[in-house]
Amino acid sequence: MTALFEYAVLQAVPRVQRGESINVGVVLYSQDLSFLDAVVHVEETRLRALDPDSDIEAVRDALDAVCRACRGEGPAGDTPLRQRFGWLTAPRSTVVRAGPIHTGKTDDPAAELLRLHQALVL
Repeated sequence: MTALFEYAVLQAVPRVQRGESINVGVVLYSQDLSFLDAVVHVEETRLRALDPDSDIEAVRDALDAVCRACRGEGPAGDTPLRQRFGWLTAPRSTVVRAGPIHTGKTDDPAAELLRLHQALVL
């Protein structure tokens, strides 16, 4: 069944005041297919090129929290998938933020997530 999905690219922002970022992951949600997941990858060399003092562990911790929220772990675990996606993609000024939300259609959201990750992050 082809279903609508929404996704956002996750960006690491080592110095918020400068506004520079690199793509470090993708979070994808499909209400029709009851799917919410994220795939992440931190390219340390690229991040340090923006800021040699980047807190790589803080970025990895933030991305781990996103992945855990997608799996329903932690405080977000009891909330509906739609609410979790909204929380994960809400605008914020932190070391990891979500870019704009985009939409598409797929019958395999897990494969689409990996395709987007390959195209937009790796």
